[in-house]
Amino acid sequence: MAERPPVCDFGWKAPGFSLVGVDGKTYTLDELKGPKGTLVVFICNHCPYVIAVIDRIVRDAAELVQYGVATVAICSNDAATHPDDSFENMKTFAKVHGFTFPYLHDESQAVARAYDAMCTPDFFGFNADLELQYRGRLDESGREAASANVRRDLFEAMKLIAGTGRGPEDQTPSIGCSIKWKAA
Repeated sequence: MAERPPVCDFGWKAPGFSLVGVDGKTYTLDELKGPKGTLVVFICNHCPYVIAVIDRIVRDAAELVQYGVATVAICSNDAATHPDDSFENMKTFAKVHGFTFPYLHDESQAVARAYDAMCTPDFFGFNADLELQYRGRLDESGREAASANVRRDLFEAMKLIAGTGRGPEDQTPSIGCSIKWKAA
């Protein structure tokens, strides 16, 4: 079932975390943050919305490095009910798609809950002070192929944040599959 996260809560501070990446290393938010901004993306391996845009996410993350923006992806889905999202499959997914950024496993789902993440993909764009400035979509394509001239909402927002510390006032929420929560 498709979910839409709420609009950006400007200035909300990014909760810290310490999570294991697909490379076996443990990372903290403070270690990963970029000098001008940080993009935290909740994704998974099986979601058709993520699969449709993952190559664009990888492209944008690589291009944002030149603006001082770091990217980190987090998978919080329950791998017991969705084995495609297991840690081993995360390693394969990152390799197949050429991730140049850490892909972290939120096995306890505590980080997804702290961020109030709702769907995959769910984008959180922070400024240099780790204050939320963007919680919108990648672009208008959704699960469809993007035209060559599609406006890159996320990329443009993160460039603006890197340059000014503020995100755009007008933001369209992302859409994606709901996070697969563990039974209470």
